[in-house]
Amino acid sequence: MIGSVLFGIGFLLTSRAESLQGMYLAFGLVVGAGAGFGYVTPIGVVTKWFPDRRGLVVGISVGAFGAGSAILGPIVPGLIVDLGWRSVMLWLGIFYFMATIVGAQFLKNPPPGWRPPGWTPSVASANSGGGGDYAPLEMLGTLHFWRLLVAYALGASAGLMVISQLLPYAQNTIPGVGAALAGTAITIGALGNAAGRILSGWMSDSFGRVKTLSLMVLLSAITLPFLGRIHSLILLWPLLFVVYYCYGTQLSLYASTTADFFGARNVGTNYGLVFLAWGVAGVLGPKLGGRLYDQFQNYTRAFDIAAVLLLIAFAVIVTLRAPRREPQTVAAPAAART
Repeated sequence: MIGSVLFGIGFLLTSRAESLQGMYLAFGLVVGAGAGFGYVTPIGVVTKWFPDRRGLVVGISVGAFGAGSAILGPIVPGLIVDLGWRSVMLWLGIFYFMATIVGAQFLKNPPPGWRPPGWTPSVASANSGGGGDYAPLEMLGTLHFWRLLVAYALGASAGLMVISQLLPYAQNTIPGVGAALAGTAITIGALGNAAGRILSGWMSDSFGRVKTLSLMVLLSAITLPFLGRIHSLILLWPLLFVVYYCYGTQLSLYASTTADFFGARNVGTNYGLVFLAWGVAGVLGPKLGGRLYDQFQNYTRAFDIAAVLLLIAFAVIVTLRAPRREPQTVAAPAAART
């Protein structure tokens, strides 16, 4: 509910912004805060309802979020041309507010101690090696959290570098790519993003989070240097799909891994803290990509650097293990003196 209100108000304020600073505050701060509430909350709910299929349901949840850009991406530019950006922002705010308010009514945590019929924690835990429920401050005190944060920030930085530079990259690198085909690139990327979130989530339930995540991060690191060197539209589409697929994998699996490692009880707050890595990546990736293009006047070096970031993330990911609390022992009472 809070996210719905912030999201709607943020779009309304953006439609009335009269300065760049006002745009930053309205869209960057208010809409961003609303998106944060709306993004993390459903993840916390579905992990509690479906502990036996955590990867899949988290993937569907965040995949639906990613699919929004595939649906609205091709539509909004035309609406802006016809109606003006202020009107589009206003109507989007109204639409998002109403849709999310209705959706919020269906979010409800299961009763305490609830389990799916026929499911026992020991069966699912064999895949994740969970270490019990951690309070947020407890989680912050573990090395496992900081490893997750670093790997997530580096891997997402690479993905967001490509996403932020996609339109100028496609138009400047591939001959004959105009605005229409560049819009197609956005749609293909969004479909890959959504597919990665859902399918990799499903895969991780069988093969393990760390194995699936490390495989997709490595695949992205291999693909990006090729993406920076092609000049063919035929090659652009599949390579772009793969890079976005691998990026979407991270958005799905870091959420379910957080629940595996630190428990489902506080997963909303805990993943909110892990998700700070994405905020860091949102600053690092786009800025680094833009500066490298300005310096070298091509995206080859930028995508090579992104591949290096992914390789470092891969090296961190393969060391990830679920935390395990040491069993607590109770000291025997001292013998009474006589």
